[in-house]
Amino acid sequence: MPPAKKSPLIEIHTPPYWEEACKYLARKDRVMKRLIPQFGDACLESRGDAFTTLARSIVGQQISVKAAQSVWDRFAELPRKMTPANVLKLKVDDMRAAGLSARKVEYLVDLALNFDSGTVHVDAWKDMSDEMIIAELVAIRGIGRWTAEMFLIFHLMRPNVLPLDDAGLITGISRSYFSGDPVSRSDAREVAVAWAPYCSVATWYIWRSLDPLPVVAY
Repeated sequence: MPPAKKSPLIEIHTPPYWEEACKYLARKDRVMKRLIPQFGDACLESRGDAFTTLARSIVGQQISVKAAQSVWDRFAELPRKMTPANVLKLKVDDMRAAGLSARKVEYLVDLALNFDSGTVHVDAWKDMSDEMIIAELVAIRGIGRWTAEMFLIFHLMRPNVLPLDDAGLITGISRSYFSGDPVSRSDAREVAVAWAPYCSVATWYIWRSLDPLPVVAY
């Protein structure tokens, strides 16, 4: 996911478990013990609302970070406020003129429909398991498991998500634990046994080992 510019108008949240997780991981894992001190007080940050976060992830699919930001900026100017109901009022031609493909327009409309109709149980997510939330999200067109897992980590700040489909995680594990040798999903899962119940935090530090710039959700 791309880095976002900080805005004073957007409330930023950080996980209450971060400090405890770092101490735990440093005790349990030699790589984490080395990595964690390198990044000081930096930690996972969540901002924005669920609908906007998922809409941005759809807009950004299969295009560069720069292109995604440009398209999003044009798209975000169309509704008075970025809400599911307002997106459903937009004209397809206007959405296409903002730079969205026909497929992404369909995905955004489906996302808005699911949020507007209450098919996704946003208010109940706090009491639902990770897998239950993933199941709800992947039922929406244009959202796959990887996107759902990124949402769990960056927006809901769930502590124990292990995104095995993430290329950066696999590359980072290869470099930090296997001297650059190829790593299978099974290898990665084995490494992550020591990370539980804070796989999200360990994953964040593995990402930082590849790119020191913190990654945030919108």
